Amino acid sequence: MNDFFSSFSRFVVRLLLVLAGVVFLCSLLVVASVLALVWALRALWARVTGRPVAPWAMPMSWRTAATWASMRQRAGGFASTQPAQQPSRRGGVLPQVAAEVTDVQAREVR
Repeated sequence: MNDFFSSFSRFVVRLLLVLAGVVFLCSLLVVASVLALVWALRALWARVTGRPVAPWAMPMSWRTAATWASMRQRAGGFASTQPAQQPSRRGGVLPQVAAEVTDVQAREVR
């Protein structure tokens, strides 16, 4: 009799976990569907009114990135210990290398 109740309780626990997973998956699908519907209606409205469709974006600049790092550090998160570096004005090109590049060999296209 104990064997029956232990196997039945394991089955019930597994069933509840599967149902919780299904509910979580369905809730994620509903949220994604609502976001897709809102995005489609926004794009349709922009097209109807003749405006360009602007993408949804979250702009980040280096100034705000330093703020995020300091907030994470104060919260005890995994903030970097190095200060935020300002972007280079050179655009990533070293002055001594800009004149001549020798590490590329041209090949014929087959």
